[in-house]
Amino acid sequence: MKALTYRPQLILAINITALIAAVTLLTSVYLSMGLSSTWFLLFVITASLMTSLFSLFKRQDRQLLQVIRALANGDSTLGFSTHHPVRKHLEQVKKQMQLARFDAEHQSVFLKALLVHVDLAIIVCDAQGNIIESNPAVVRLLGMKVDNLSKLDHIGTIISATEKNLHSTVQWINGEQLDTLSLQVSIAEIQGEERKIVTLQSIHEMLLDKEQQAYKRLTRVLTHEVANTITPLASIAQTCQGLIPKTLSFADEENKQDLNLALKTLASRSEYLGEFIASFRQISSLPMPKLIPTPITPILERIRTLHKQQIINAHITLDIDIQTQQLVMLDSAQIEQVLINLIKNAIEAVQSYVIQQKGFGISDIVQGQITLTVAQNKAQQLYVEISDNGAGIAKHAVNMIFVPFFTTKQQGSGIGLSLSRQIMVNHGGDLVYIDAPDNTCFRCIFG
Repeated sequence: MKALTYRPQLILAINITALIAAVTLLTSVYLSMGLSSTWFLLFVITASLMTSLFSLFKRQDRQLLQVIRALANGDSTLGFSTHHPVRKHLEQVKKQMQLARFDAEHQSVFLKALLVHVDLAIIVCDAQGNIIESNPAVVRLLGMKVDNLSKLDHIGTIISATEKNLHSTVQWINGEQLDTLSLQVSIAEIQGEERKIVTLQSIHEMLLDKEQQAYKRLTRVLTHEVANTITPLASIAQTCQGLIPKTLSFADEENKQDLNLALKTLASRSEYLGEFIASFRQISSLPMPKLIPTPITPILERIRTLHKQQIINAHITLDIDIQTQQLVMLDSAQIEQVLINLIKNAIEAVQSYVIQQKGFGISDIVQGQITLTVAQNKAQQLYVEISDNGAGIAKHAVNMIFVPFFTTKQQGSGIGLSLSRQIMVNHGGDLVYIDAPDNTCFRCIFG
């Protein structure tokens, strides 16, 4: 809109001067002539001047109101004429408002860019659970886009129920992976409305790292202390066994045989414990992987060739299902060791299940089957899944299978799965157990 081009001060001065002159003449005529046609004419002129003066003030108020309303609506094109007394102040107000609007827009753009690039998942929701604002990290973390807290299952229930600031940890399943999230809820008043600001962050890798570090420290202490005790025991037992002369006679020959047997047993068990403790050192001395872009298929073929005779002897079928040929950053030697451990466990599980069936007198024994599958999950992570139709894992042992030294086998050391998981974690991925109805499944997930 154009600026108002008249000069209100000049118009006001003319109106006031004319009004004073008209009132003076009106009074003079009345005193000299009384009520007459001239007096009525002057009265009409005076009334017109007063009406014009009131109209001028009213028009000024209306114009000022229009300018203020325009500013309130963000329109800064409406203004006053060059000589208007309010023009200077209006221009200062416009300048301050433009600076404030520019700062607000700049800050808004900065905050939006910050939300897009920050890894912390941030959600802003209202009292009804509707999500007003969220950043892309929410989709990356949860594996889905959410518009209401009801889609977050138990996490949404916790957020909706909280009435004060909260800091807690929750579990979340993204595809087949169980993730541990740090949940923080802050309640704030924004634009006169109560809002809940929710932040979610995965601490799964941090917990795994702390767990592995704790196991390593424990293993170093145990292997050091136990090895220092076992080594001299084995040496003393062998020395004592060599010191017994062949001509030494006992009151009872059986006592001599018992002594020899005891020394041999002590020496052999000490040697076995030494080897057993040495295997524990693998957990604390595992080297970091040398990652190279590598196809998975050749590795699986080598593993199948390595176990070919063993699976033939055990009457087991080993199939490979390749659903993607994507290259993966990995250390071939370490990944082969993981797959060897898992396939060894699968073969033993199938053989154990067959023995159980025979023990129960079942005539129709299930054919042993091991399947290696290469595919991608919903997060586009490549994985290798090893599944078998063996005896399976008891429910009470599922939560312990990755704990070092825990084993359900009579001759097991309990470090195979723990070592395999540590290798996968060092590759930026994980080794998870999949609870399948008819199969035992372990999935090697690459980062």
